[in-house]
Amino acid sequence: MRGMGNMQGMMKKMQKMQKEMAEAQAELEVTLFEGTAGGGVVKVTVTGAKMVTNVELAEDVVDPEDIEMLQDLILTATNEAIKKVEEQTAKTMGKYTSGMNIPGLM
Repeated sequence: MRGMGNMQGMMKKMQKMQKEMAEAQAELEVTLFEGTAGGGVVKVTVTGAKMVTNVELAEDVVDPEDIEMLQDLILTATNEAIKKVEEQTAKTMGKYTSGMNIPGLM
């Protein structure tokens, strides 16, 4: 019977950790991350849920003769912002999952 107390304690700890993880994930999802390109002439903002919320272009970067460059800058800024989301997610959620190899957790 003594083992049952340990099991209940472990279950409570797991439930607490699960709740903390859900709260951390929810906080990450509403956090804004910004990626820039071309020295800041293109800025893209995404949420932690990887939804683009804003694209900001400096007027001097808009050149009708060179649309490809603008497209490349937007892609670069977007990818940078998403990379920041992924890095922060790994850092934040990693404190809960370090040492565990649980499929589907991240």
